[in-house]
Amino acid sequence: MAEVVKLSVNGVSVTVARGAMVSAAVAASGVSAFRKSVAGEPRGPLCGMGICFECRVTVNGRAHVRSCQVPCEEAMEVRTDG
Repeated sequence: MAEVVKLSVNGVSVTVARGAMVSAAVAASGVSAFRKSVAGEPRGPLCGMGICFECRVTVNGRAHVRSCQVPCEEAMEVRTDG
């Protein structure tokens, strides 16, 4: 059995495989809009490699974290703005 970590996405408990990126945990939680554009449009991961900045979330109180670049950690708290 693969090792797992438990974290929170918008207050919802999510369990993912150790090494999964935060973007995968957000998607697993059922969230599709990670943030809103300046015009209020829903935005989500586009490139999956940290270039587009569309997957930004707040992790443990730190805003504008590219969720496709950060591995999940036990008890991490993730907030989206979607």
